[in-house]
Amino acid sequence: MLESLHFGKIVVIGDVMLDCYVAGNVERISPEAPVPVVRQSRRSAVPGGAANVAINAAALGCSVTLIGAVGPDDIGMSLRNAISSHSHIDLSMLVEVPGWSTISKTRIISSGQQIVRVDAEYLIDFDDAIRRTLIARTIAALEGASVLVCSDYAKGVLSRDVVSAIIKEARARGIPVIVDPKTRDFTCYAGARLITPNRSEATLASGLTICGDADAEQAAALLSGQFGGDVLITRSEDGMTLWQRNGNILHQPARKTEVFDVSGAGDTVLATIAAMLSAGQDLETAVVIATHAASLAIRKIGTATVSCEELTHALNEDAAANGGVVSLERAKSIVAGWRRRGLSIVFTSGCFDIVHPGHIALLRAAATEGDRLIVALSSDASAFHHKGPTRPMQSKDARGLVVSALRDVDLVVFFDEGTLQQTIEALLPDVLVKGIDCSEDQVVVDDIMKAAGGRVVGVNLIEGYSVTQIVRKMQSEKLGNF
Repeated sequence: MLESLHFGKIVVIGDVMLDCYVAGNVERISPEAPVPVVRQSRRSAVPGGAANVAINAAALGCSVTLIGAVGPDDIGMSLRNAISSHSHIDLSMLVEVPGWSTISKTRIISSGQQIVRVDAEYLIDFDDAIRRTLIARTIAALEGASVLVCSDYAKGVLSRDVVSAIIKEARARGIPVIVDPKTRDFTCYAGARLITPNRSEATLASGLTICGDADAEQAAALLSGQFGGDVLITRSEDGMTLWQRNGNILHQPARKTEVFDVSGAGDTVLATIAAMLSAGQDLETAVVIATHAASLAIRKIGTATVSCEELTHALNEDAAANGGVVSLERAKSIVAGWRRRGLSIVFTSGCFDIVHPGHIALLRAAATEGDRLIVALSSDASAFHHKGPTRPMQSKDARGLVVSALRDVDLVVFFDEGTLQQTIEALLPDVLVKGIDCSEDQVVVDDIMKAAGGRVVGVNLIEGYSVTQIVRKMQSEKLGNF
């Protein structure tokens, strides 16, 4: 699962800020004005904006270099301290701007709901020297990086010339760039691999109202034409739409969950996609996993991080919802979903007429080779052909019910005589497990698996256990009773 991935280095540049929270209870209305009085019970501060992207990526296992602007003030120091409490984040590239105030946002919360937000920000156009410093530090940080993330909150760090320079440098090094945009004109992001606007941002930039999937596709195509890359539109309760230049379109539904606070959910999506790409996952897989990460983030009050452990648990829970005995077409769909969640697939096959300890040992060994185990059961006709006229002793439905109920088995499919090869080719498992005594004509293995980049594992079977022996013993004992 995720813990087996090797995450790379990510460079995050953008507008950093401190998110402050004042929590308490409302028990009365002020006599001075018709406003609620909050009795404070707790005060906290966490990294926000681009800094929140950084800590989310670090929480998943990435090493992160963060670049942004801070002022020589107490808020700036508090922000540094808040970020420093998270491991694997390099703050040496932050740019301190003389005479500038670090941005902060203060949210007043009662009973889990925001009452009001107070923003403290003094926005200026950074001078040429500051912009050159931002560019130079980003270029220096790109050494050894896997992904460059531009987290734009329209607070001044990602000016057009800064964005253009750093994207050009990243492209020259073969480093993909992901942008969370705030401008209406996406041409400034030319050369980026992916932009991730929300619905309102995509509407403003494309001029199209986005209601359904078709609207999202049309808007994404227009936006891609502005900068030349792929587009991910986050659509709140309607999920996400990934539009790729290669023609692939993914409408990923939102996870049904209780929503407490959407603050920072977009940062979590951005960080998760960057982390997955740094680990070598494809974009569709990254988006599916990011959907789960966002669902975890909005369950929490305030700007929050999602750990690798939390995300792995959520992915496992979701994947466990699929299973049982299914058709090959349904199995292909389930396997595609598992792959998008970063799961590895193991495959084994057999008749499993009467499940005995040898079968259990085989399945347990197979289950340790990956995240999900598929068992292909021979049809009744196929079992009859290979095992003889007295077999199978149980129908395929009965065998499927028993095998699918075993703890180590995640999915069961059937194959007919001569179709095992097609079944393997359709599912393309990462690992194919067979008993050592299986012949090549029983399990078609090497050529298919090697061509797909998979591997074959042989398992020693437990001696003394076979259905044939069990049947003979039953027949012998039955004759002995006469």
